[in-house]
Amino acid sequence: MKSEDTIASGGGATDTIAAVATAVAPGVGSVAIVRVSGAGAEPIARRLFLAPGDQAWESHRVLYGHVIDPGSGERLDEALLLLMRAPRSFTREDVVEFHCHGGVVAVGRVLEQVLAAGARRALPGEFSQRAFLNGRLDLTRAEALSELITARSRRAAQLAMAGLDGGLERRIGALRFRLLDQLAELEARVDFEEDLPPLEGGAVVAELESVRGELAALVAEAAQGRVLREGLKVAIIGRPNVGKSSLLNALSGSERAIVTELPGTTRDLVESELVLQGVPITLLDTAGIRPTDDPVERRGIERSRSALASADAVLLLFDLSAGWGEADGALRALVPEGVPLLVVGNKLDAVQPDAAAGGGVAGPADLAISALAGEGLGALATALLARCGATLGSGLEVALNQRQRDLAAEASIALGRSLEAADQDLPWDFWTIDLRQAVRSLGAITGEEVNEAVLDRIFSRFCIGK
Repeated sequence: MKSEDTIASGGGATDTIAAVATAVAPGVGSVAIVRVSGAGAEPIARRLFLAPGDQAWESHRVLYGHVIDPGSGERLDEALLLLMRAPRSFTREDVVEFHCHGGVVAVGRVLEQVLAAGARRALPGEFSQRAFLNGRLDLTRAEALSELITARSRRAAQLAMAGLDGGLERRIGALRFRLLDQLAELEARVDFEEDLPPLEGGAVVAELESVRGELAALVAEAAQGRVLREGLKVAIIGRPNVGKSSLLNALSGSERAIVTELPGTTRDLVESELVLQGVPITLLDTAGIRPTDDPVERRGIERSRSALASADAVLLLFDLSAGWGEADGALRALVPEGVPLLVVGNKLDAVQPDAAAGGGVAGPADLAISALAGEGLGALATALLARCGATLGSGLEVALNQRQRDLAAEASIALGRSLEAADQDLPWDFWTIDLRQAVRSLGAITGEEVNEAVLDRIFSRFCIGK
């Protein structure tokens, strides 16, 4: 066992970190975990944890007892302690977890004692960064872990689990090894061409084109992955009293917005988070845009205009029973160019079936619904996602995040330059210049070729305690 002075000194292999690894709030959660990792984890635990009887301090065994203040002997909490000795832990270091009662005060006092005993407060993502540096995770798995924690839909969680299981690492790794094979053949010819059999340039070109095609597919699929992870922000606009709030309430399944027959009821943005066909959606119920002298309503209308500029898509709702009018057309003109727009006629229950079928009062509607009766909402969700290019097939198994996508695109561009050298019939060493860059870019995706500054930037986005 190391001395307390060694524990407190920090730095290198003896540096011990600690953090609360669960969400902490008053009255929320019955259990809170204080996680400790490093050479001093077990000595700190032995100093702070009183386990009655003859319980054995064995790895991967749960101990029962109390966390104490070693100075006063005061019992801070009744808790469980889990000891995981290296290398059989998440960080491949000695790890201790104090499973305390939830809340703020008890877990806070336990963490204070852990820090006083020699640990330092962990930085965001530092446990995961140690797992990566110690070979427990590659970079794609580490990023997938963060994505699993922040997943906003079941499909996003499934995609993160595929990355955590190594699906993306295997796919990128296989492409990188294929390029390394070609690079080795080319470099061998540069140095020892007279001693080796002739290299078939056409076969090398075919392999590089094949890898480039697979990278192009991954880059294209990244857009779908982004939608699953980040979701879409959709602004609902329309004249006052066309049913915007009713539609928001119907889609979200709760009364988030006030619904009345009086125009101008919604005077500010109302947001609702929901999931449509596996895609997280933030719906913005905007104030009806119209001339008004009411300063409060006017401010809401200004915010509605701002929401249009930041939305990923706009849903323009109009009243089928009143028909499409000039005011509706004026609203459509406010939608920024390039922003996907879906025009929806509402209050289908209030018009004759033949009038809503097309033309007439239906005007330019892409589809007709009844928010009040819940009619056509499934078709609306499908049409909205299709209009945003977010229709997700079931075949999406892995998806690159933005960092990974950029690196895959860099690799593809580098391969393009290498293929240009081949097309110009340049010597082998000209082929290898950009081929090496492609290999480096793919290695940066998995973390085989990445610098410390990049790692710090990646893991700083993680939550504290993970």
